[in-house]
Amino acid sequence: MKKVEIDSPSVQSYIGILQSVIGRMGSNSASCKTWCITLVSAIIVVVSRKNNPCYIWIAMVPILLFFFLDSYYLGLEQCFRDLYNKFVEKLQEGEATIEDVFIITPDADLLKTIVSTFKAALSLSIWPFYIVLIVMLSITEKFLF
Repeated sequence: MKKVEIDSPSVQSYIGILQSVIGRMGSNSASCKTWCITLVSAIIVVVSRKNNPCYIWIAMVPILLFFFLDSYYLGLEQCFRDLYNKFVEKLQEGEATIEDVFIITPDADLLKTIVSTFKAALSLSIWPFYIVLIVMLSITEKFLF
């Protein structure tokens, strides 16, 4: 197996691709939060015009869906960061081969993906946001109607 050098264009491209994917996962996570707030706000407005507080809990559907989607993106981002870090370690030790440059997907099977998603759900960038949203939903139900 042919070793690759740090200043090789293929190595620089590979690192750039991984950084781009990691950035997109972070952007997707932020978009989840933005869309969740937008949908929940729209549901609250529609329900407040109907004057039926029971319907406000329909907003839990997008909250839960975006919670899981946001956790998935953050877990996937962590898997790609692990792939990036492993490659950089191999590169620094002089053990990176040309085959390593063509591995774009993390070595995550279904179980590892599920575990990384649940670990991400416990992250401080995920659960406090959605818990606060649920608390605000309950406060809105109590005081709006």
